[in-house]
Amino acid sequence: MKILVVGGAGYIGGALTDLLMQQKDYSVRVYDALLYEESYRKPVDFVFGDIRDHEKLLPHLKWADVVVWLAALVGDGACALNPEVSVEVNQESVRWLADNFDRRIIYLSTCSVYGAQDGVLDENSLTNPLSVYAVTKLAAEGYLKDKNAIIFRLGTIFGVGDLFSRVRLDLVVNILTVRAATKGEITVFGGDQFRPLLHVRDVGHAIMENLDTAHTGIYNLHRQNVRIVDLAYQVRNHFPDLVIHQTEMKFQDARNYRVSSEKARRELGFAPRYSIDDGIMEVKELVENGRLKDLNSPRYANHSFLEKYHPHLLSYPTPAG
Repeated sequence: MKILVVGGAGYIGGALTDLLMQQKDYSVRVYDALLYEESYRKPVDFVFGDIRDHEKLLPHLKWADVVVWLAALVGDGACALNPEVSVEVNQESVRWLADNFDRRIIYLSTCSVYGAQDGVLDENSLTNPLSVYAVTKLAAEGYLKDKNAIIFRLGTIFGVGDLFSRVRLDLVVNILTVRAATKGEITVFGGDQFRPLLHVRDVGHAIMENLDTAHTGIYNLHRQNVRIVDLAYQVRNHFPDLVIHQTEMKFQDARNYRVSSEKARRELGFAPRYSIDDGIMEVKELVENGRLKDLNSPRYANHSFLEKYHPHLLSYPTPAG
């Protein structure tokens, strides 16, 4: 099976390619613009390219039996920096993919499409996207509805994916762990907001296990729904002296939602392997053993990195290096 992982040098791509490399029957190729990376060192067939460069990407689509589409500008803040480019990358590129590839597609969307809603939300719940990021992801889903495509709406990711790719430190479990390890205190704004959480390597397993299945359509993926304040106290289990400050200030992020992944568990056999504690311990080990040289580097946060280098890295075509 020939698998093209578009955007495969990123956070989730790192976890996925590790799993794919273990499979002898797979021929794997990564297509990526290295937006956050300086190099790609894995022993995987690699093509440097921007997904908006259709002439360059098309031959690789023709080669592939399966396309795993990970490429995107990810996060509310990152997409808000340049909504026009966000639409090009997150939405229009998927429209083009749907028009030019008629085999198996695995596409990653986000539970952010649900916005702020009460109750536990499943795939039939109303969507209420509150950001450019969520709007573009929801639109992209629509282009794939009549294709041989499985769409995963992911909860908030955490943990360490692999030994090569950039770890994201702008995601709530990872953020709280870094602050606990470096500051000895964390502040929770509000705290009653729920997030559906999922380890990055569990995303990789879900993708790999559905490369050639007959399943299509939308599936929520998460391990558990957790209140932010409860998550803070879970982090404190790993840092006994941690001081938690909680303020009633209205949280700047209005998203508050819980989801059900029962459909994925029932139909796909989805069974997350990694706990929140696993992710906390992984990030704690990186910090405490000095494995991340500069924790304040914007490289580890999508919005900060793009804001610092914008518009240079958001211009077309994306430069190398």
